[in-house]
Amino acid sequence: MTRTYIPQEILAAAHERSAARAARDWEAADRLRAEIEAAGWRVVDAGTDFRLEPAHAPDLEEGGQVRYGRSTAVPSRLEDAATGLATVVLVGTNDAAGVARAIEGLRAGDPNGTSIVVVDDAPEDPPDNGAPNLGEPVEVVSTSARLGQGAAWNIGIRRASAPIVIVLDPSIEPTGDVVSPVVAALEDPAVAVAGAFGLATDDLRRFREVESGPAAAIEGYLMAFRRGDAAARGPIDERFQFYRNLDIWWSLVLRDEGADVAPRRAAVVPGLPLIRHENRAWERTPPPERERLSKRNFYRILDRFGARQDLAVPGD
Repeated sequence: MTRTYIPQEILAAAHERSAARAARDWEAADRLRAEIEAAGWRVVDAGTDFRLEPAHAPDLEEGGQVRYGRSTAVPSRLEDAATGLATVVLVGTNDAAGVARAIEGLRAGDPNGTSIVVVDDAPEDPPDNGAPNLGEPVEVVSTSARLGQGAAWNIGIRRASAPIVIVLDPSIEPTGDVVSPVVAALEDPAVAVAGAFGLATDDLRRFREVESGPAAAIEGYLMAFRRGDAAARGPIDERFQFYRNLDIWWSLVLRDEGADVAPRRAAVVPGLPLIRHENRAWERTPPPERERLSKRNFYRILDRFGARQDLAVPGD
C-alpha cells in the first residue's frame, strides 16, 4: 500500500496542535488547524490522536478529460479580457435533463455573445459515457468528487469569459431571452446583482420572495452579477455545500460597500420569459437533512451580516 507523503512542517504543526488541544489552548489549536488547512491538508481528530489527509480530492485524467478535485485547480479566465455579452453557469449535478432543457431554451432565445459553462459536480447518477455532451458552444467542467454548490459556482465563475455571469438553476426553463434584460439591469453601476426572483427582509433573519421592486437579495434560480465584482469579492465560501441560502449570502457580499457606505442594490427584473420547475436538489434531499443544511448555511449569513441592518430591504 502506498503511503501518502506528509511534509515535515505539516506534521510538526499537527503535533503542535495536538499539544495545544491537550493543554486546552483552543485559540492556538484553531490557529494551527487553519495553517494546516491553508497548506492543503485536513486534520482528523481521533480521541487524543489524529491523522492527516489531503484536503481535496485528486485531479484525474480520463480519456483526455481532466476531472478536478478542487475549484482552484480549474484554470481561471478571470485575468483575461472579457469577451462576449454574458456567461451562463449551470450546476448540472443529478439533473442532466434539466440542464439540457435549460440549454435548449437558452439557444432558442438568447442573444449572440452568450456562452455557457456547465459544472458537472460528481453526480451520483453520471451519464454512461462520463460528462454530458451538450454540444457547442457549451463548456463542461467535471469534478472528481462532490465539491458542493459554493465550489461549483466558483468553478463556473473561474471559467466565465464574459463581463456578466448569470447563474441559472437547471429547474429554470427559458422560453425567450432571459439574458438581455438582466444584463441591461447591470448597466446601472448602483446595481450589484439582478435576477428573476428577489428576496426582501426587515431584519436579515426572515426573508420573503418579491417579484418586483426593492430587494435585499436575488434568488440563485437566475442571478446575474459582474465578473469583475466576483473576482474582487470572491471566492465564494465553499462551506456552502448545499444550495439553500448561498444566494442570499452572495447577494449581500456583492451589495456590501462597507458599514459606512450605502450598499448597492439588488434589482428584480420582472416578467422574464421562463418556466420554473421543481428543484432536484430539494427533491432528492431528505427533509431533516435539507433543514439541517439550510440552517447551517443561514448561520453563515448571520455570522457575517447579522449586525448589518443597512443591508436589509423591506420591499413594498
